[in-house]
Amino acid sequence: MLPSLKAALALLSLLQLISSRPLTTTSPKLKLSEITHRIQQLNSGVQVPCNDTRVAQVTFTDRKLTEQELLCQAATALAKVEKCKKDYQPFIINLQSLHGQRNCSLSNENEIYLRNFLPELGNFTQGMYRRLAVLAAQ
Repeated sequence: MLPSLKAALALLSLLQLISSRPLTTTSPKLKLSEITHRIQQLNSGVQVPCNDTRVAQVTFTDRKLTEQELLCQAATALAKVEKCKKDYQPFIINLQSLHGQRNCSLSNENEIYLRNFLPELGNFTQGMYRRLAVLAAQ
């Protein structure tokens, strides 16, 4: 039992070290991959930090909005999370650098729990990553 406890503690320490690292990637593909990876890390843990926090819902399936506008809305929604700001700061920085806009419109009419928002954001960024990979292969 003691060796498995030590292994679990070492794994948690390593996970904390990795998650506290600032994002330093520069290419859009790497940024999208990093966002998706961090969401998977958060969701594989015991609990998503502040998962009961409500944020503005971003309709990632809205074809009338550009990808940059949707990324901007996601960054704005996450920036309003006060309680666990340090956990989501890497997402916000990466999203802001991907969309390149100073501000965007975000409706606060519909809200969603953060535990549901993050998987939607992960699916969206993963789809963007795949589209970039296809374009690069052509």
